This record gives sequence, structure tokens and C-alpha cells, in this order.
Amino acid sequence: MSATTCLDALPPRRSLLPDAALIVITMIWGGTFLGVQTALQWAGPYGFVALRFGAGALVAMVLARRTLSGLTRAELRAGVVVGSVLFFSYSLQTLGLAHIASSKSAFLTALYVPLVPLFSWLLFRHRPALAAWGGVLIAFVGLLLLSDPRGLDFHFGIGEWLTIAAAAAIALEICLVGRYAGHCEPRRVTVVQLAVVSLLATVAMGASGEPLPQPTPGLIGCVLALGLSTAAIQVAMNWAQKTVPATRATIIFAMEPVWAGLVGWLAGETLTVLAISGAALIVASVLISQLGGRDAAAA
Repeated sequence: MSATTCLDALPPRRSLLPDAALIVITMIWGGTFLGVQTALQWAGPYGFVALRFGAGALVAMVLARRTLSGLTRAELRAGVVVGSVLFFSYSLQTLGLAHIASSKSAFLTALYVPLVPLFSWLLFRHRPALAAWGGVLIAFVGLLLLSDPRGLDFHFGIGEWLTIAAAAAIALEICLVGRYAGHCEPRRVTVVQLAVVSLLATVAMGASGEPLPQPTPGLIGCVLALGLSTAAIQVAMNWAQKTVPATRATIIFAMEPVWAGLVGWLAGETLTVLAISGAALIVASVLISQLGGRDAAAA
């Protein structure tokens, strides 16, 4: 067999561009927390989510203006399902935070990392590779260290269960995006997803009696900036997960608090030894998952 024939027989090298897009997503996510905290001075949680995702839906409509007329029933269904799960993940975590400390919320929310490969296996029969399981385990430990579990009270009440349900919803959303991404145009399905979240948040705001947001320049600026970033994040996520398995995407998403911690550090916050150790483990988990992905591609 000639050298040319041997080269032709090798499978094409997997592009790392989708993985890079997901890393950029986590960097943007990590930088949005300060904006959210600022915006909540002038709006309740449901009102702000309604405005943020409504603005995101409008941005996504502009991005999809040339293809939106081609929206299919499958894309509409996928957008409604993923958007509904996304709304419940935000809502359940917010409701849980009314009963427990943010440190415990972060600790319990980290459960979404091991839940993604489990859901992917049980619901869609996608069995993750051994390297992916190793990356998940290391990322999970890293997230636990980042949340600093020292001194946490592990009594389980309504707040804890709501937060665990939120973690399950986050895991399910990631799995569903991976499930539907290959059959949907990313910009069109993003419009539906974000519009559904905004609509459900508006209904929840009215049902809970939450006051209307205050239309201050600060709130408007936060809504526009976060709406733009939300649209970009969701489009990129829908595009990248066409080829990036849900489990590997989850390991990359675990870097979100690493970037958030870096932004906080640049803003003057102190990083503990536990936080630095957790961040190092999460970075290591991403590298392990990438090496595993290359091996799989070359097999």
C-alpha cells in the first residue's frame, strides 16, 4: 500500500474550533456575574431574566433574519423544550437561594457535572469514553473545592432539594442541546429558546407578585450587554454541540467559575488555596477530556 493510500485511509483530524467556541462561552459566562449582580439592584430575578432573555431573543432574530422563515417544526419543538428546561434551571436555583447560602448553592449545583454523562447514558444511550469519565470526576472535585465546602451544614431542606433539582435541569439542558443540535439551524432554534425563557419568566414575575423592573440607565445597559452575550452564548452552544459530545462540553463548562474567580480576583477579591487548587483541577480535567477526544478520533 502506498504512502498516499495510507494517508487517505486515516480519519480526518477533528476540528478543535467547536471546543474553542465553548471555552469562549465559559469566559463570557464567567464575566457576566458582576453584570447580573448590578442589574438586580433595579429588577427582581424573574423580571431581569425576562428582560435579559427577551433582549437576547431580539438579537438572535437579527442574526437569523435571513433564515428565520425556514423555521421547522422540529426546531420549534426543540426550542420550546430546551427553553423550558433552561427557565426551570434558573428558577429552581433562584428559589433555592432564598433558603440556603450561596456557597451551599454552588456546592450542590456542581452536581450537574456528573449528572450529564449519567443522563446522556440513561436517556440517549450515549456511553461516554473512559477519558471523559475521568475528566468529569476531576472537574467535579475541582468545583467542590472552588465552592469551599468547609463549614457547610449538610442538613437537607426545601432549599437544598430545589438546588439539586436545578442542577438536574442544567444537566438535562446540556444533554438536550447535544441531542437536538445536529438537526437544527443554531440561530433559528436560539430565537425560540430565548423567547420561551423570556415568556415563562414574565408569567412567573406576574404570578409571584414581583414588582416591575425600574427602567434606569444602569438596568438598560446591563440588559443590552447581557442580552447580546446571552444570544451569542446560546447560538455558539447550539452550533458547537453539533460535534462536541455533551459530556466533554460539560467539562469545558465547568471552567465557568474559574473565569468568574479570575474576574473577581482582578476586581480585588482574594483567592484561597482551595479555590486555586479547584481551578487547577478543572483546567486539568479539560486537558484530559481533550486528549481523550483526540485518541478517540485517531482510533
